[in-house]
Amino acid sequence: MIIQRRQALAAIGMFALGGCNALQFVTNRQTPRLFQLTPKTTFDESLPVVKGAVVIDPPSAIAGLNTARMALRPDPTLLEYYANALWVDVVPIMVQNLMQESLDATERIDALSPVEASGIRAEFSLRMHIREFQAEYDEGTLKPPLVNVRIEARLLQLPRRDSLETVSFQQFERSKETNVESIVRAYDDALGKVLRHLVEWTITRIARANEGATGDTDGNPD
Repeated sequence: MIIQRRQALAAIGMFALGGCNALQFVTNRQTPRLFQLTPKTTFDESLPVVKGAVVIDPPSAIAGLNTARMALRPDPTLLEYYANALWVDVVPIMVQNLMQESLDATERIDALSPVEASGIRAEFSLRMHIREFQAEYDEGTLKPPLVNVRIEARLLQLPRRDSLETVSFQQFERSKETNVESIVRAYDDALGKVLRHLVEWTITRIARANEGATGDTDGNPD
């Protein structure tokens, strides 16, 4: 009985030690760093002020980009992610929020999220699809990567959801260094230029649609 009790106590001690080591492994795991991109705030000053509101729908994306992980391509056929680096939200939602903030910054139009649009009548809907959103190591993994951002957009007129026009904007930006901070700045530059084009296109196209509606009312279609 004494021998069995000693063996049981030894086993409990080993289990407790093992549990402590496992807990230490978890607590010592490196916490992922969160990165946030910025909205665009400078635009063509000749942009018109347009009537009505536009709903910014959550963008779609392939499964590999529908994540908060920061994507990279070591070669054209492989999609991987940076270790311990995350965006503040999944990429489509982050892009949706930045597009809305960028449109708001123009002070030319009311930009709404789908939640806000539930209580406000919107005349237009903007749908986006994220085709590319990754850092590409086209010169090898020892050289700074090329960030590739490409977004397609479709503008719909409500309430019938008639498609007015589609467009695609793409921007490449070379990171100045190989560290993650420099790569994030390249992401910010690339997305910022795409957002500027998208914002200016959206406002200009809505202005044209409004002019066409006025022309139809007057009996003089555009």
